[in-house]
Amino acid sequence: MTPPRLAVQGLTKTFGGLRAVSDCSFAVAPGTVVGLIGPNGSGKTTVFNLITNLFPADRGEVRFYGRSLRGLTPGDIAALGLLRTFQTARVLPGMTTLENLLAGAHRQIRHGAAQHMLWLPAALREERSLRRHGEALLALVGLGRFRDVAATTLPMGAQKLVEVCRALMARPQLLLLDEPAAGLNDAETIELAALLCAVRDFGLTILLVEHNMSLVMDVADQVIVLDLGQLLAQGTPRQIQGDRRVIEAYLGVEAKEP
Repeated sequence: MTPPRLAVQGLTKTFGGLRAVSDCSFAVAPGTVVGLIGPNGSGKTTVFNLITNLFPADRGEVRFYGRSLRGLTPGDIAALGLLRTFQTARVLPGMTTLENLLAGAHRQIRHGAAQHMLWLPAALREERSLRRHGEALLALVGLGRFRDVAATTLPMGAQKLVEVCRALMARPQLLLLDEPAAGLNDAETIELAALLCAVRDFGLTILLVEHNMSLVMDVADQVIVLDLGQLLAQGTPRQIQGDRRVIEAYLGVEAKEP
């Protein structure tokens, strides 16, 4: 059996007297898209923050490729190939859309600044390759025509897509996406779904926090449901859609028997 890419074991976090996450455990298999869903305040983003050590967990452990992430900084974790995006788009000011993507590839650059400044052939080939990769990602999400436009002038939905593409330029092993469809219109959401399915087919593993249930059910292989910081259910999208406990948690009423 293939070991999980990410294993979360017993994560617990309390802020003051509020238990935000309680004994949360789940695993993410390689090459899958896993949706992490739940009502507002269920602890989804807190779980992301605990995985990436933005907050220290009170109890529990996170393992990436079997390696404990305990004590590592967020930068250390990113260097291992575990990257995340945030709820609010964070494009880099003073850069074009394509330059924002290229900034995400800085860990992939093998030739130094001096070699690029001297236009050495190997450095030029590397730069052309990264540009082609960035342009292909922009084309995939319908932003190719904005490659030379200042990224900060793009609509918020387009900036969210730029942030996702920039994270992909780093060639992560596991990508945590925190509400990537927030602010996207229907067309942009369709393009995001196509991007997620395409990169999953190339072997990238994705853990996705999202309120757009249509997107989650369309792209996720597995869905994990949190409620009040606790694991409520997990299974395939079809299983989750038919789970009475999930219906009750979202609607706030007792689900009726069919």
